[in-house]
Amino acid sequence: MSIPVEVPGLDTIIPELSEGKVVLVESSADAAKSFFVRRLALTAGRFGWPVAFVTSRDRDELQSQLAVERGEGKLPERWVEIHERDVVQDLQEFAEAGGLLAIDSFSILTLDLPADGLARSLRGLRSICRQRGTTAVLATDRGMFEPRAEAVAVHLADGVLQFHAREGPEGVQRFLRIPKWMDGKFVDRNIYYEFDGKRIAIDLRSRVL
Repeated sequence: MSIPVEVPGLDTIIPELSEGKVVLVESSADAAKSFFVRRLALTAGRFGWPVAFVTSRDRDELQSQLAVERGEGKLPERWVEIHERDVVQDLQEFAEAGGLLAIDSFSILTLDLPADGLARSLRGLRSICRQRGTTAVLATDRGMFEPRAEAVAVHLADGVLQFHAREGPEGVQRFLRIPKWMDGKFVDRNIYYEFDGKRIAIDLRSRVL
């Protein structure tokens, strides 16, 4: 199962998330990261693939966000299984069903794991994802991991997508970076985007310095 990346512009660079892969989606406090993960979940649901969504936030809040963002799109009944957690020790249990595993606030949920514990958990997740054909998307908050754990997470992920936002002379500038992608592919550039809470708009013509 490969999940299409339904973000115009970005889909020309990374058209899909491949089956059996583990992807980190990182940002600071910008809500675009979580929006992107929810968008992937809705896409997987529309294709009829099982979705497991693990969140450190309120379950009802997540359900409301997904209901609004799906718009008129049709989804199967019980298309998503939401797990509300304060901490996660073992990631494998959520990846058993195949389809998409989305974990929002992954760095918060694994905050108490030392680097070697995080490595064991991620290796176990990689193994079960490859066995079951599960695509795992782990949303992380920049600066939450200590440096060794950060290095472990990036090393064991198959792809890393970073959302950045900073103040510029004309207001907030937002850009994506893809420092690591499947099979050694990477995009060593800043990709400008806008986010209004309802959609991510990529502008491949603009340059962010």
